[in-house]
Amino acid sequence: MFPLLKNCLVARQGIVNYAEALTRYSGISINKAYSTKSDNASKNIVYVDGVRTPFLHSGTDYKKLIAYDLATHSLVSLQKKIGFPKEIIDYIIYGTVMQEIRTSNIGREAALAAGYSEYTPAHTVTMACISSNQAITTGMGLIACGVYDAIIAGGVEFMSDIPIRFNRSMRSLMLQANKAKTLPNKLALLASIRPNHFIPDLPAVAEFSTNETMGHSADRLAAAFGVTRKEQDDYALRSHILAARAQQQGLLSDIVPYKVPNVDKVVDKDNGIRVSTEEQLAKLKSAFVKPYGTITAANASFLTDGASAALIMSEEKALQLGLKPKAYLRNFIYVSQDPVDQLLLGPLYAIPKILDKAKLTMKDIGVWEIHEAFAGMICANLKAMDSDLFAQKYLKRSSKVGVPDLNKWNAWGGSLSIGHPFGATGVRLASHTANRLIKEDQQFGVIAACAAGGQGVSMIMERYPGATI
Repeated sequence: MFPLLKNCLVARQGIVNYAEALTRYSGISINKAYSTKSDNASKNIVYVDGVRTPFLHSGTDYKKLIAYDLATHSLVSLQKKIGFPKEIIDYIIYGTVMQEIRTSNIGREAALAAGYSEYTPAHTVTMACISSNQAITTGMGLIACGVYDAIIAGGVEFMSDIPIRFNRSMRSLMLQANKAKTLPNKLALLASIRPNHFIPDLPAVAEFSTNETMGHSADRLAAAFGVTRKEQDDYALRSHILAARAQQQGLLSDIVPYKVPNVDKVVDKDNGIRVSTEEQLAKLKSAFVKPYGTITAANASFLTDGASAALIMSEEKALQLGLKPKAYLRNFIYVSQDPVDQLLLGPLYAIPKILDKAKLTMKDIGVWEIHEAFAGMICANLKAMDSDLFAQKYLKRSSKVGVPDLNKWNAWGGSLSIGHPFGATGVRLASHTANRLIKEDQQFGVIAACAAGGQGVSMIMERYPGATI
């Protein structure tokens, strides 16, 4: 093609500079400044607002739905709450862990159902419990690079109906039956079925790399740091008390009610918040390491259904549209460490790195929103942060990280009480951070979470000037 184009150009215009002619007629522009200068200056990225469905225990009011229903509702509700035109959205990123095979790219399917443009691309990301953190930070990267200006990040998890497969032997038999051409062949395959063909393949509850459940890891971690059963129960009780208070005071304003089809009841609050007594908590038996483990059903986060969504934008675009952001998205970092003995220490590793990156100290942080996978995991992280020995041996720091002001730590409860839909929690943490920064008149907030595989994340948000809830 190129020789022909060259000949045509020469024939029509005489002898010309081939490179100049090619770029002129093909629409290709050569920017010689790229080697020394970028056209994309650093952009301020803002968190306009976020929403979520009420987080519910799996098997309760959402049990007859699918993840797609909750995801769609979160995307519809976000647009209604903020009031932006749907056509301004450049891209949608959605996090999930337990994927429904029919809607494997649930970000795209839910966006179409929610009425967003068919010309708006969407993808789904999975990074265990920090999947919607990854959705947010991927969006930040796309905005920072100047690719897009307006992105929705969200996530969903639906534990009421997890995908369960036939085992491999049965799947192989079914595939063969599908290809069988004659009735005798099909009957022969049918006759080969044995009782063990009906044993299902359940979704793994253990880490693939270690073959250990996260609950067992949490029990070992708590034991390693000398975290007592009472410390864990006390922390869990604190989470429920603070969440109940926030719920009663109307502080959980990121919730958008959901009307379950064919049911009169409107779901308008999280149903996992239950304030017990110390005596009631102490009676519960070990859930994982029996009978001596310290992790119980009450001091571990529970299986949860829920969805969330947030609008993030370049500050310039938000102001052009007359939108009022709640916070700046300033920094983020991901970490990973030993998935055997340090599976749940993501916050410990990520927090000092993000503070150093942002040139901030513990005292600068007015809001802490930390994912509560297990009370024992939180207590172990706090003890490790207060340890010079751990800092020197594992973090390669001269002294301990230090313990944050716990009066500013998960002041509206956390995953232990509010719930933890794996794919949706990251946006919930961000929305609570933004709202708490405003309500508590603070400048900086830190988000941190652990995830399966020994991974973790930390993010920094800053209150937007003049922001209101």
